[in-house]
Order: sequence, then C-alpha cells, then structure tokens
Amino acid sequence: MERNWLLSYLAILIVMAAASTSISDSDSVSLASTTRHLLQAKKACPIKFEFLNYTIITSECKGPKYPANRCCAAFKKFACPYAKQINDLTTDCASTMFSYINLYGKYPPGLFAAECREGKQGLKCPKSAPTR
Repeated sequence: MERNWLLSYLAILIVMAAASTSISDSDSVSLASTTRHLLQAKKACPIKFEFLNYTIITSECKGPKYPANRCCAAFKKFACPYAKQINDLTTDCASTMFSYINLYGKYPPGLFAAECREGKQGLKCPKSAPTR
C-alpha cells in the first residue's frame, strides 16, 4: 500500500512540474503549497483518459530497456496538452492518466517518475503545447 502511494506521489510530482506554462500556471511549483490530507476527496477528471490513444507512448517507449530519451519525449507529447488538468491536485487526473498509461504500456512502476527529469521541478512542456 505504501509503495503505491509513493509511486502515485512521484508521478504527480513529475507531472506537476512538467512545464513552465503547462503543468502549472507559474514557472515554478512549490511542494510546500501542495500539502493534502489523507482523506481529501478529489473531483473527477474532466479529461476522459480511458478513451485516448496511447500509441504515442507505447510505440516509442518499449522494453526491456525503456530508453529514457524516447520514453520521456513520447510521454511529454501525450501529457503536455493536459498539463493544466494533470497538475490540478483537486482532481484525480494525474492518477487516472498514469493508470491508463501503465495499463496499455505495462510499464515498470515509477518508470516515468524515475527516468523523466529535466531539473528539480520535473519535466518542462513547451510553452506552445496545444491544449486538447
């Protein structure tokens, strides 16, 4: 149970800080401002991740080695258009998205959290990332 929480936390942390304009309204994300209570209810995600096409990730990020450059680039292509929703910690968007990525890709736990870093804040999405 603790391992799942840690993986979810790392995934949210990576996604939270994924971009200068995309995963946060500000250029930096402060972890101190994201404290939550254990039983805090989350709103349903407005993005229907169950109906999205994950081949952008699954076609590029393949095991057994899972090359970080290809996996992270594919992850950014998929996730950056939804960065605002993924970074909204009042919703279940981040956990829902990672659940479907792992379902379709059968990736090792924490793959993207461990491999995809572009600095202390995680990934950076391009300022011109199209929103879907």
